[in-house]
Amino acid sequence: MFQRTLLTVAFLTASGFACAQMSPIGTWNTIDDVTKAIKSEIVVTETAGVLSGKVTKLLRKDVDQKAVCKECTDDRKDKPFVGLEIIRGAKKADGKDVWEDGKILDPENGKNYTLRLTPIEGGKRLEVRGSVFGMGRTQTWVRVQ
Repeated sequence: MFQRTLLTVAFLTASGFACAQMSPIGTWNTIDDVTKAIKSEIVVTETAGVLSGKVTKLLRKDVDQKAVCKECTDDRKDKPFVGLEIIRGAKKADGKDVWEDGKILDPENGKNYTLRLTPIEGGKRLEVRGSVFGMGRTQTWVRVQ
């Protein structure tokens, strides 16, 4: 009886962990489109069903760690990249492992894009799509283990 209970608890814990991983919530490394090197670390959190994401580390050696968002045109103008909120307002789509209806900021050009987040590969990677009028690009972020 004890073994059966222990196995049930272990299974429920493992399945809960697997479900939790199919979410954008967590810590992610962004990858530079050109060099393919790790660029930054982003932490995505949820409050009342709405996601936000902040830059927590700049990981490229050639980037000034005290750089600010000079190109931003909203409340993030002249704010440091580290601590900058780049994801705002994304919500889970009904019945899907997709989060959308939010915005993502590209701090290098100061532009905001319509956002779509899709966990892939069992939640190990995150497809991050930024677009304007359907035109855009998709990056793949890697979950920090």
